[in-house]
Amino acid sequence: MSARERVAGQVANYVDERTGAAKWLKKTVTKVFPDHWSFMLGEIVLYSFIILLLSGTFLTFWFDPSMREVEYEGSYEPLSGLKMSAAYASTLHISFDVRGGLLMRQVHHWAALIFMAAMVAHLMRVFFTGAFRKPREFNWIIGVGLLTLGIVEGFLGYSLPDDLLSGTGIRIAEAIIQAIPVVGSYLSYFAFGGAFPGEMFIPRIYVVHILLIPGIFLALITVHLMLVWYQKHTQYPGPGRTEKNVVGYPLMPVYMAKAGGFFFIVFGVTAFLGAVASINPIWIYGPYTPGQIGAGSQPDWYMGWLDGLVRMAPPIETHAFGHTISWNILIPGLIIPGIIFTGMALYPFIESWMTGDKREHHLLDRPRNAPNRTALGAMSITFMLVTLINGGNDLLATHFDLSINQIMWFSRIGVIVLPPVVFVITKRICLSLQRADRELVLHGRETGRLVMLPHGEFIEVHEPLSPHRAYTLASHEQPAAMEPVLADENGVRNPEGVKAKVQTRLSRAHSEQVAKPTAKEMLEIEDHH
Repeated sequence: MSARERVAGQVANYVDERTGAAKWLKKTVTKVFPDHWSFMLGEIVLYSFIILLLSGTFLTFWFDPSMREVEYEGSYEPLSGLKMSAAYASTLHISFDVRGGLLMRQVHHWAALIFMAAMVAHLMRVFFTGAFRKPREFNWIIGVGLLTLGIVEGFLGYSLPDDLLSGTGIRIAEAIIQAIPVVGSYLSYFAFGGAFPGEMFIPRIYVVHILLIPGIFLALITVHLMLVWYQKHTQYPGPGRTEKNVVGYPLMPVYMAKAGGFFFIVFGVTAFLGAVASINPIWIYGPYTPGQIGAGSQPDWYMGWLDGLVRMAPPIETHAFGHTISWNILIPGLIIPGIIFTGMALYPFIESWMTGDKREHHLLDRPRNAPNRTALGAMSITFMLVTLINGGNDLLATHFDLSINQIMWFSRIGVIVLPPVVFVITKRICLSLQRADRELVLHGRETGRLVMLPHGEFIEVHEPLSPHRAYTLASHEQPAAMEPVLADENGVRNPEGVKAKVQTRLSRAHSEQVAKPTAKEMLEIEDHH
């Protein structure tokens, strides 16, 4: 043993005797994680957040979060001599005069878009597979909280340059704040440090953007990962996989190597987009002035649905007790988003109440085997897509030579009609896929080969499925619907009879399934073959 190895061993032994690190380290590096491509979605969220922190730190060295008026003297000649805020001037300086500044700005913006897209995709994977069920309800709530914070953080981030596009978004945010009954005007005055636009808004949201919300993000992501580690990762059903084990690969060396490589893939894709795909060219928009607005102003996609909701709301106001309530702003800007995100956060408890299922779940559902949940998710996505389309109604009208009123009325009608239609269609599709799985398990895979029997009949030859495939298709649970308890054994009426009836109806709707092949049917098929 060399002197270097001996010293390293002594140091390791010294640390282990005082901290017990060896036992913890051995348990950590051998911890098993299941393997599936969809689990990478959560990793993209983490890696893009790291890129956001690194690129954002770079930008803070040159950004001046001030609204004091300056005269631009930078290298972008079309704006030379124009009066603007110091925030806008410093953003132009980063873009044209700091080496690598424009690249880092665009990497930061693209990383934010990827971060939000990956978070939405990750939440959809968790929802459609039922990974939010006990004991992971708190982790789901943390995920919804992170999504909400991401929307706020993204809005604050693209508001910082104080260009004409971001100023338009700030103006809309001010209108939403003022729509809050009674206290709205006071909140707006506090946020902007006086009458809009004031001189305090950019410095205030800068502190929130680079310190407060990132700190909350770090804390919530840490808790999220700790819960995943403690509760163990969910896995898809298959042979050998149960609610009490995890089938996969150890953290070291398999997952550390995969995670490291995947981080550089995410970083490379983000850097490539930042280098070749222009995004948020603020020099085209010009500095913000309250008396101007840019045609075709669009927020980033994760805010587009909210903008679309506000655009489609009819102009309805109420005057009562000396106050004006603008329902066309209050309902789409605050009430509907509040209902949506509150419903998302509480959904694990709602589904548990509907089904009466209080068990722990570590095996995931195939979306087709939870048709009610899958249909609800598809309905929600349809609602968001219709509102997102309406968020770009002016650009759609000019690009496709349509009337903006036609698009508006399509959105107003579609946002009410399309989601229920999609719910019904999606549920029927899920049940049809269950029937197809049942036929596959019972009769095998169609080969396309026809055989003529001795008496002249033609039949198609079916090939039996592999045991692994058959088990995967038929191993899911099919819990029965709850039965209402309207009275006890003594005939005393249940005081919660109405609640029990509602719960029973919801349970029946949620548990609608196509029956799996029974053992008797499988034996009959085998005897027939």
